[in-house]
Amino acid sequence: MSNLSTGKASERIAGLLDAQSFVEIGSYVTARSTDFNLPEKETPADGVITGYGTIDGNLVYVYSQDASVLGGSMGEMHAKKISNVYALAMKMGAPVIGLVDCAGLRLQEGTDALQAFGELYKNQTDASGVIPQITAVFGTCGGGMGVVPALTDFTFMEKEKARLFVNAPNALDGNIVSKCDTASAAYQSEAIGSVDVAAAESEIFEEIRTLISVLPANNEDDMSYDECTDDLNRVCDGLENCAGDTSIALSMISDDNFFFETKREYAKEMVTGFIRLNGTTVGAVANRSEICDEEGKAVSTFDNVLTSAGCRKAAEFVEFCDAFSIPVLTLTNVKGYKADMHQERKIAKAVADMTYAFANATVAKVNVIVGAAYGSAYVAMNSKSIGADVVFAWPDASVGMMDATSAARIIYADEIEKADNGAALLAEKAKAYAELQSSALSAAKRGYVDNIIDAQDTRKYVIGAFEMLFTKREERPAKKHGTV
Repeated sequence: MSNLSTGKASERIAGLLDAQSFVEIGSYVTARSTDFNLPEKETPADGVITGYGTIDGNLVYVYSQDASVLGGSMGEMHAKKISNVYALAMKMGAPVIGLVDCAGLRLQEGTDALQAFGELYKNQTDASGVIPQITAVFGTCGGGMGVVPALTDFTFMEKEKARLFVNAPNALDGNIVSKCDTASAAYQSEAIGSVDVAAAESEIFEEIRTLISVLPANNEDDMSYDECTDDLNRVCDGLENCAGDTSIALSMISDDNFFFETKREYAKEMVTGFIRLNGTTVGAVANRSEICDEEGKAVSTFDNVLTSAGCRKAAEFVEFCDAFSIPVLTLTNVKGYKADMHQERKIAKAVADMTYAFANATVAKVNVIVGAAYGSAYVAMNSKSIGADVVFAWPDASVGMMDATSAARIIYADEIEKADNGAALLAEKAKAYAELQSSALSAAKRGYVDNIIDAQDTRKYVIGAFEMLFTKREERPAKKHGTV
């Protein structure tokens, strides 16, 4: 049943939820301010429709802002209605989905609106790590409202008309919107990484429904499991050819080739998203060196290196997975760090954030080395040394300080310089170094790799590892929280 009124805000709820499942809460609430003749203006539902419903039968709480009521501006009662939804969602342990179209704080209500707005921030903070929070921006989301999506776990944005900003493009010194539209979906998803998916409005609803289907309802009650109809021992022919485009590799090993990629337009050299293995949701993080089209041809290429943006992207994703007890799989293929002046300003902190996220996570963690695994960049990518429970490697993978040729050139520099045929000696020494120090076999002999597996059998081995780790329990030193 529903008291749902007509209008864009209600249409969005209807487009998101199961048919006839929405129940509205607080439909009679209106603004109570007596300043600036506000009572003379109609404020139906105070500009936001709130309530609950289902997505594929799963309970969710929703609020949808109505831009036809004072521009969808957030007043005192508007904010309190959303906070009430959060309170109910926390009691029931169900996700909150916000459909945003807001002109900002309602100036006529002054500090009353400001106080209620702050209470919403507090409720979002309390809910973080307890229930999944999702925001979809369809119109304006500016000023203080721009912080709301950043406090949630996943953000979607309508790709043509939606605007997301704290300061509007024209308010930035030296910038105008025609020069750089910092509020656009393209900028927010590609340059900033604050948006997971930018798409048409109807597509966003389907994307959110898909995401909800793989997320647990809360941090204690896992409702994300689905029956697996795929062969657990399915051979993934040609998987070794996907070491470059690991988004394809993740799709190939997942149940029925399911893969939901997050922050898909940002830091594309690092892939994050959700797959299913034997019906269980698994968070995936992978290095990527190329993007291939449907014919398997590379349309974009990247160096096999860590970047500050990629590391932050991975760190945030791993922290979410750990908060909701979602196992983590990594596909590693990295040779070092991106080297330029811009990166050097923040790469160390970003790598530290990612290292901390992997090391601090107590969920089951499995790593598959699909290419190179060199130096401290590899260490940061969920290596055994920082807590990976199981590490596999493909036969041709390399694990070591650096590639064998570079290592041999440094170690035997004097001999190579004096040799009559330096190139031949370098090749000989590099081959010996690879066998002793940088092959998957040498790492396995030292216990740093648990097993060397054929690429085509990756699905089978990874599923087996996570099944073995299903009852994993691991404690961290007693402390309030870390400071990284």
